[in-house]
Amino acid sequence: MSQIYSFAGENEFYRRGAIYPNPKDASLLLSLGSYVDVYFPPSKRSRVVAPTVFSAFEEKQVSIDVLPDECLFEIFRRLPGPQERSACAFVSKHWLTLVSSIRQKELDVVSSNSNKSEDGDDDCEGCLSRSLDGKKATDVRLAAIAVGTAGRGGLGKLSIRGSGSVSKVSDIGLRSIGRSCPSLGSLSLWNLSTVTDNGLLEIAEGCTQLEKLDLNRCSTITDKGLVAIARSCPNLSELTLEACSRIGDEGLQAIARSCSKLKSVSIKNCPLVRDQGIASLLSNTTFSLAKLKLQMLNVTDVSLAVVGHYGLSVTDLVLSGLSHVSEKGFWVMGNGVGLQKINSLTITACQGVTDAGLESVGKGCPNMKKAIISRSPLLSDNGLVSFAKASLSLESVQLEECHRVTQFGFFGSLLNCGEKLKAFSLVNCLGIRDLATGLPASPHCSALRSLSIRNCPGFGDANLAALGKLCPQLEEIDLCGLKGITESGFLHLIQNSLVKVNFSGCSNLTDKVISAITARNGWTLEVLNIDGCSNISDASMVSIAANCQILSDLDLSKCSISDSGIQALASSEKLKLQILSMAGCSMVTDKSLPAIVRLGSTLLGLNLQQCRSISNSTVDFLVERLYKCDILS
Repeated sequence: MSQIYSFAGENEFYRRGAIYPNPKDASLLLSLGSYVDVYFPPSKRSRVVAPTVFSAFEEKQVSIDVLPDECLFEIFRRLPGPQERSACAFVSKHWLTLVSSIRQKELDVVSSNSNKSEDGDDDCEGCLSRSLDGKKATDVRLAAIAVGTAGRGGLGKLSIRGSGSVSKVSDIGLRSIGRSCPSLGSLSLWNLSTVTDNGLLEIAEGCTQLEKLDLNRCSTITDKGLVAIARSCPNLSELTLEACSRIGDEGLQAIARSCSKLKSVSIKNCPLVRDQGIASLLSNTTFSLAKLKLQMLNVTDVSLAVVGHYGLSVTDLVLSGLSHVSEKGFWVMGNGVGLQKINSLTITACQGVTDAGLESVGKGCPNMKKAIISRSPLLSDNGLVSFAKASLSLESVQLEECHRVTQFGFFGSLLNCGEKLKAFSLVNCLGIRDLATGLPASPHCSALRSLSIRNCPGFGDANLAALGKLCPQLEEIDLCGLKGITESGFLHLIQNSLVKVNFSGCSNLTDKVISAITARNGWTLEVLNIDGCSNISDASMVSIAANCQILSDLDLSKCSISDSGIQALASSEKLKLQILSMAGCSMVTDKSLPAIVRLGSTLLGLNLQQCRSISNSTVDFLVERLYKCDILS
């Protein structure tokens, strides 16, 4: 246009109308057509206003925006490196989608090889971890993660927790990860009903280094997706499946055939998983599988027989909610002599756990150190004692909701577990009653260090008296919710080396017991929990302050202590508390502020919830003053 109108130097265009008020100067005007009326070489530059001339240029799109996706794709894949591609990706969502759709093998080979980090980023391949939860989990965010982590060491671990049917993560998001994150080693997908096999196929094709896969409530993923993972990810070592209603035996068989390095498998509430899938899994991973969890599955005695025969490398076994497994299954598993390496066994809510079945399991696991038996209504004293006799390597036993087990089974198992037993726990066992007569002369359980009796209402003073004689080396005592124990019962368990004591919910606990414990264990006691013991008063605080040298965790919730008790604790030069709970102590008021501040010099945690006599202003002051301490109010 400048050539047509001779536009150069100081020449300018003007609007319609006279430039000078003097009509004689009109001879200088020169018509330039219908778009621009006049042209005149002025002595002063003027503002150009020519909307008609330039309107066409203003409405025309920039050329890069009208390029087809194919051209942009070729441009992006030829960029020098991941940082340049990342910069382009964040121009717009459209560009982000295009960049994240480029497979690693489609990148320009020369440019990608020549752009390796000089700072040694290659040594940190797959070192980044990302997690998306709820509304933050979207395809766009996944695409941004895929592109953004490519130039910063690579994505190694990804966790996505969606929100069911309204989840904004789909196969498109997983496609971005699969095509841009070849170093991905761990993938967790939770509650993503919008992700299908196609998304998992993209992961399988692009993330061949995958070692850990966790699928939880992914209802639209089928065996097809798991088969793709098995074929492309031979390094898979951990597999977790939970509530995946369309994954069954075919997927597990593919995993078993192709993933020889599998070390850990957890399957829960997958209705299509049957004996065939479990059998294939165990028989093909005999020398690698170390951890196995089977929970709420439609498997039968056959699966447990296979576990007992092929589980040669299994060290941790969890069996839960197997309603179709009978006593025969546990009996055969124990006699299969394949569980020689079992270290930890957990059995929960399995109707097949009977006296004979559990005894067989004990004999078949001679090296078992930890056993948890829960919700087994058919297990009685005979089975528990037989199990203890057979498992001579046991170091820890926990029984929960086994209501046919009585005090005789409890003490019988203590006496027969062997010299290695270090911890015993009873939880919600309603069959436990107090001993009517004392125990016969027997050797001490000299190795037992930890005893926990929780919510067993029949447990009384006579049982504690027997335990005091039988277990003289206790260091940790947990008596929770035992309302039938009196002051004399507690005094039977006072040892010389107690480290952790929990008497929460024991309403008959008195100041005399606390004074006796602190007097004899002041140099060893580290944790004391007397939550809900309403008979505990300021006298116990005075004893604690005077005797405890290394106490670090003290829970006084709902005790009958006042400002005087808190002041007594603060006056001690020896006490260096790190955790202090006074929740529900209604007699503690604002007058305790100076004492709490003094205690706060070492506190890391302070619980003031439901302390109604402590004002908000006092709490605010403590929050500001004790800046190193987490305060609950």
